Amino acid sequence: MLQRLVNLRKSRKWSLQETADRLGIAKSTYAGYESGYREPSLQALLQIGDLFDTTVDYMLNRTDDNQPKLELTELLHSKDMVLSLDEIPLTAEEICDFIAFTRVKRDIKTSLD
Repeated sequence: MLQRLVNLRKSRKWSLQETADRLGIAKSTYAGYESGYREPSLQALLQIGDLFDTTVDYMLNRTDDNQPKLELTELLHSKDMVLSLDEIPLTAEEICDFIAFTRVKRDIKTSLD
């Protein structure tokens, strides 16, 4: 985790102080996370992930994929997120149609390859 935090910070060209300021914590606290002297709480990990636009799994070396993923099928049951097109919210039926269209298109492409 330590090297990934360093790499994420340096890829943005942020100093330790700037990163700590963005997180609203002391520089020594964040420096402790990068050095291994301190372990961030779950809440701190979530905040760091949000700041760097990555996942906790990536920071903890559980995956090499550092981009958060959104599963479209989860949107069918989500009360917290609205998917829209041309600023018009999609209905559950429209989301299902989109998913079905994409699956059929993938099947056609696979059969042609």
